[in-house]
Amino acid sequence: MNITLRQLHVFQSVAATRNFSRTGDAVGLTQPAVSRCITELEAQLGLKLLNRTTREVTLTDAGQRLSARLPRVLEELENTLLDVRELATQRRGRVRVASSPTLSANLMPDCIAECQRTLPGLELVLLDRIQSAVLASVLSGEVDFGVVIDPSEREALHCETILTEPFCLACPPGHRLAGKRQVRWTDLQGEALVLLDHDSGSRRLIDRALAEHGVACTVAQEVGHPTTIFRMLDAGLGISVIPTLALPPEGLARLAVRPLVPRVDREIMLVHRRHRALSPVAHAAWDLVKAVAVQRGRTGAGHKNGTKPAASAD
Repeated sequence: MNITLRQLHVFQSVAATRNFSRTGDAVGLTQPAVSRCITELEAQLGLKLLNRTTREVTLTDAGQRLSARLPRVLEELENTLLDVRELATQRRGRVRVASSPTLSANLMPDCIAECQRTLPGLELVLLDRIQSAVLASVLSGEVDFGVVIDPSEREALHCETILTEPFCLACPPGHRLAGKRQVRWTDLQGEALVLLDHDSGSRRLIDRALAEHGVACTVAQEVGHPTTIFRMLDAGLGISVIPTLALPPEGLARLAVRPLVPRVDREIMLVHRRHRALSPVAHAAWDLVKAVAVQRGRTGAGHKNGTKPAASAD
């Protein structure tokens, strides 16, 4: 049966008023439209609900039975729809988010703190993983969404860029490049580099930038976390190209950090499975992470240590 709510509401009003004109005024329809609704409802049910004459409208036995039960059914349906609609503004529940180590350390703590402050009914659960594992957990449905660096494969993902930031150079203060106000990519020629490994979302972008600028370097060490890079640079094992967000808020007291030119950016993105809508509570968490990242971009996070790009190279 193809019965509409409008048909049921019209019948309920006719049963109460026993008058097509008054029903039309009550539901905002013309008298012919009211008559058409009743005719269509009767056709769907396969029986008459009303006896109509020029002087009066009366209910048939079937009409009386429907009229007696319909108000309770419509009230139940309306309450159900109201309950479902309230989900759209729900801000309570647990949301699982996966992110790669640099983002887990330098972006997500602020997001979790903001969540606790502004959405106390929402629990943001963080899974700190390498980027390939983050993407796998998103695609498997283990987490609601992920925070990643510009994934190379996007076909199965819905992606939204929330922050763009440049790569910079980190080196010991006595290194020849530490004396420059900014460093060209070509200045890295022949240097020993300590880089994030290929499980990092940034490594593909760093390798591409080096190749595009024709820079040949020795990769002295490949590691999984920027903190390890900083310790290796302290030990004199080379220099590094790192994302600005990897810099700790307090700066690097024993290392020099310089902008690289031409500027090469990486995009930080929120991702979830394509064609799978976020729940309202997960969408609230998505919007919160996005807002924190946008604010981070506006305040120029990472410009400590002299990483803000200058106008020209030395």
